[in-house]
Amino acid sequence: MRLQVVEELRHLSPPFDVAHGFEVRRDDYEYDLWFAGRRSGLGDYADIRRVDSINDPETAAMIREYKPDLVIVFGTSRLAEAVIAAADTVLNLHGGDPEQYRGLDSHLWAIYHRDFDNLLTCLHVVNRDLDDGAIVSIRPVALARGMKLHQLRASNTETAWRLSHDAIREFAETGRVMSRPQRMRGRYYSFMPSVLKAQCERRFDAYCENLP
Repeated sequence: MRLQVVEELRHLSPPFDVAHGFEVRRDDYEYDLWFAGRRSGLGDYADIRRVDSINDPETAAMIREYKPDLVIVFGTSRLAEAVIAAADTVLNLHGGDPEQYRGLDSHLWAIYHRDFDNLLTCLHVVNRDLDDGAIVSIRPVALARGMKLHQLRASNTETAWRLSHDAIREFAETGRVMSRPQRMRGRYYSFMPSVLKAQCERRFDAYCENLP
């Protein structure tokens, strides 16, 4: 199996403060968990091509040239129609339940609303509208007693890996990936401000402290 990774370098910047200290602890935790503290990059593990925007013309041209069986997107900007149309099957890993929370910071917004049952990871088909494509698979993010907010993204990423692995295996065995339409259209959320992230950290840590 041949793997090609495209990394988007441009990041959206909201016009208000979104930084919070738990994010520094999150990054340190993930480097320690997966890379023994080494500041590793994607290029250490796969052939990688970097683009300013995932929607640059070179991205669609590369997909058409490469002719991949599957494209799986994780944490990029909204895809332009030209990029979607360049591949037969494009799937997106969404950190949340798109039938409830579309857009950005979905897990944080679920925590803000104390909706801990919707700390889910979803793999869905990409279409023209944001986060409303047919659902391939959706699973809970693993939580544990005493878990802290800075550990949540790692658990989500590991769930995302399992969803991707299962979809790739299904495609290899059957030549397709089964999916079902979404039953409802979730509310769209944007960036969470720093002050609300502080509330989320307290709520998440308190919730996990009382898990069995």
